Amino acid sequence: MEKATFAAGCFWGVEAEFRRVPGVIGTAVGYMGGAFENPTYRDVCSGTTGHAEVVQVEYDPSQVSYDALLALFWSIHDPTTLNRQGPDLGAQYRSAIFFHDADQQAAALASKRMLGLSGKYQQPIVTEMTPASTFYRAEEYHQQYLKKQAQSRCTV
Repeated sequence: MEKATFAAGCFWGVEAEFRRVPGVIGTAVGYMGGAFENPTYRDVCSGTTGHAEVVQVEYDPSQVSYDALLALFWSIHDPTTLNRQGPDLGAQYRSAIFFHDADQQAAALASKRMLGLSGKYQQPIVTEMTPASTFYRAEEYHQQYLKKQAQSRCTV
């Protein structure tokens, strides 16, 4: 099993999308990329910790490739909006790929470059590429939140 970590706005909807993928063994929502230890949801929402809301994906590479996970990541959010996805505003909602090794870094950079060259977006892609750091699991009520609410997608 391998891990991949993505930030693409509110983690509830991002988690639900990754859970649908065959070969994804598990997901957890949480926080990464900040300088504050053991942040809570309230801490992260304050905008003072530097963390992003992330989804950590555990997957079986014999069933789903990292490139396939990257393709899904790019398709479920707007990577050209800085610190914002839909109605969610703040650095905690930034677009980011937290890579776990050199292979993931190379694949993420290549996919970002190819997407930029594709002409799909008029604005530059602002997705952050950062080495994975400590993952802080979010409070239990956030885990598989949409499933608990009997919703398949976030609604605004």
